[in-house]
Amino acid sequence: MPVRPVIRTGKHDDSCTMYYCTFTCYQWLPLFEMVNGYDMVYKWFDHLKTQGHYSTVYVIMPNYLHVILYFPEAGFNLNKIISNAKRFMAYGIIKRLEEMKKQELLDFLAGEVTEREKKKGQLHKVFTDSFDAKGIYNEKFFNQKMDYIHLNPISGKWSRWLSG
Repeated sequence: MPVRPVIRTGKHDDSCTMYYCTFTCYQWLPLFEMVNGYDMVYKWFDHLKTQGHYSTVYVIMPNYLHVILYFPEAGFNLNKIISNAKRFMAYGIIKRLEEMKKQELLDFLAGEVTEREKKKGQLHKVFTDSFDAKGIYNEKFFNQKMDYIHLNPISGKWSRWLSG
């Protein structure tokens, strides 16, 4: 796995070829599940491919996503990539909630938008503002995160959730 020189800047940079990323629905609401929105994640993965970026390992849970992203070339902006993904999926989730006539939930999500966000045109709070991203600099860390992703749906509260 090729690794570029490490340059720490406080923001996610392109010094690494792979990143383990997680982002969650606002207040851990199971929005992916509610709207059967898993296809939105797959569409994002397809879009990434057109940009020369790839999802290598992932799990889509009812209220969050874990994914390992691979960037063969430097010059990407991880913050922008994740921000655009969350915006794209948020539009789709809101559209489906509207189609399902989930007005109480839509009103709640609209009421959670801050004044600053409203000035930027945001209408609903679908995802948490931040996301978690960790550069993968060695095979041990990659394997650890890959195992975690694969085991996540059958561990802890999810195993109880799946069994009944």
